[in-house]
Amino acid sequence: MTSTSLKDKRSGPGPDLSPPPADAARGRARRRALNWLTAVAFQVPALVLFGVLVLLPVLFALYAAFFRWGGFGMPSDFIGFENFTRLLDDPVFLGDLWRCLLLVVLSLALQLPFALAMAVALNQRMRGRAVYRMLFFAPYVLSEAITGVLFSMIFAPGDGLADEILDGVGLSGLGGEWFADPDMVMATLFLVMTWKYFGFHMMLYLAGLQAIPKELHEAALIDGAGPWQRFRNVTLPLLAPTLRISVFLSVIGAIQLFDLVWVVTAGGPDHHSETMAVTMFQYGFKRYQVGYASAISVAMFLICLVFALAYQRFVLRRDLEGATTTMRGGSK
Repeated sequence: MTSTSLKDKRSGPGPDLSPPPADAARGRARRRALNWLTAVAFQVPALVLFGVLVLLPVLFALYAAFFRWGGFGMPSDFIGFENFTRLLDDPVFLGDLWRCLLLVVLSLALQLPFALAMAVALNQRMRGRAVYRMLFFAPYVLSEAITGVLFSMIFAPGDGLADEILDGVGLSGLGGEWFADPDMVMATLFLVMTWKYFGFHMMLYLAGLQAIPKELHEAALIDGAGPWQRFRNVTLPLLAPTLRISVFLSVIGAIQLFDLVWVVTAGGPDHHSETMAVTMFQYGFKRYQVGYASAISVAMFLICLVFALAYQRFVLRRDLEGATTTMRGGSK
């Protein structure tokens, strides 16, 4: 036997030490089961909390809405849809719907454009812009209770800061019963809401503006586009997803508005500043008509749900499809 053949035998393939196909399949199945059990173990506590603190109260409110119930013991006086038909004849609840629509329109027409204008201004190079951003965002950090007490003192009739300022500039006739006048209370309340919440939307817009590539603005500038043309043709289209999210949050917040109104006016005077949440609280915890208050809460839930589904279906659809396409493209 030659040396070449001996070398070939020594350098030939060794024994196959890989596990049998059945063992490899069992190993993969075991790893998948372990990963699944790990995911379930992490999700169970959150699902339990969600079920106990969110799902069960929603289901119980839906159940209680079909009873005449004062909140003590279990509901037993079944009245069917009477609480819901009562909503359609309740002038206070119908007024709540009108005031909710008014707040939504004012927010979309005034508050959000003001926040966008401030965001565009603070996105420019200027001295101390970080300080301005902090000052404008600071009201959002304050609690609604603190904000309500603060503006109750500012708009106190006669000796409040607002009346003092108007007196100082010779406009004392514009002052008055800011929160006690039925014709002024909603305008004053919206002013407080704008001061409280516009900083949040401003920061959203700032984040969206800073995500726009500067090269696009530079290219538009080279092509001769002016500031308004760059804003309309470059900034607004690329900021559209952020604007849509901001509008969604603003509308949902107006529907659920409670704590700020309760601290400032408690729904007065004579229901002229009540919202659906305030009316629900009044009936549930002041008048002990918990069944009717549950019907109001179910109505609020349905309004939010219908709006959220419709908004996602007709407005946010392109954003969601774009995000899905991006994720699929990145996974290839």
